[in-house]
Amino acid sequence: MDTNITGLKGETGRDARRRIRAGGHRLPTSGMAPGYVQGNLAILPKALAADFTRFCLLNPKPCPLLGQSEPGDWRLPMLGEDLDIRTDIPMYRVWKNGELVEEVTDLKKVWRDDLVSFLLGCSFSFEEALIENGLELRHQTCNSNVPMFRTNIECTPAGPFHGPMVVSMRPFKPADAIRAVQVTTRFPSVHGAPVHIGKPEMIGIKDIAKPDYGDAVPVHHDELPVFWACGVTPQSVVATVKPEFCITHAPGYMLVTDLLNSRLAVL
Repeated sequence: MDTNITGLKGETGRDARRRIRAGGHRLPTSGMAPGYVQGNLAILPKALAADFTRFCLLNPKPCPLLGQSEPGDWRLPMLGEDLDIRTDIPMYRVWKNGELVEEVTDLKKVWRDDLVSFLLGCSFSFEEALIENGLELRHQTCNSNVPMFRTNIECTPAGPFHGPMVVSMRPFKPADAIRAVQVTTRFPSVHGAPVHIGKPEMIGIKDIAKPDYGDAVPVHHDELPVFWACGVTPQSVVATVKPEFCITHAPGYMLVTDLLNSRLAVL
């Protein structure tokens, strides 16, 4: 089993999924399969699928929709060859009536024929571009999961779906924060530019050292916290809406696809 958060140099998205499926990686997926798009997962009963699709379309910053399955189909061929949504993520969360009931490493025992899978863009895609521009990612330096926070920014509702946006945070010195904005603006399909820079209390975050998801990282006195919309937002929405049944990825444990990050960038 891996002892480091990063993956194997040169591995493809398919390699990463096979390693996860075989039980060879049970850590957050940041750094796995460099160059390949990773995604956040939400799985809902068919009865809720149309409303959730509309929710994603109305909230493209936190919920950029990369693909969805047919009801009951555990494959997502538009996102990866030999992809099995039931086994190819290191850690899943199972929810009932809005309550987290268990975390599991595969979905075979809980899978249902009426389930629709949604894959949402993930900030890990633009992290690669930040690194290429010489910017430090503190959570990778600390070998930990990126810190994520619920905010007071309300998403646009659709049907029963409503609730607050979740953001991920990366600290930068002011000049580097400007560069980070420039870099991530080129990736609108994976959250794009930050939604807030600076004072966390302005978006409802009381303590930057106590994230709602992920791990705390140090923010130095000469740095600004920079916040991006986050694909963990559906988990916050699930807790608000309380659907009878739902599955999500565990925060930081993504699906690695066959799509290339470079294909998502815009000029």
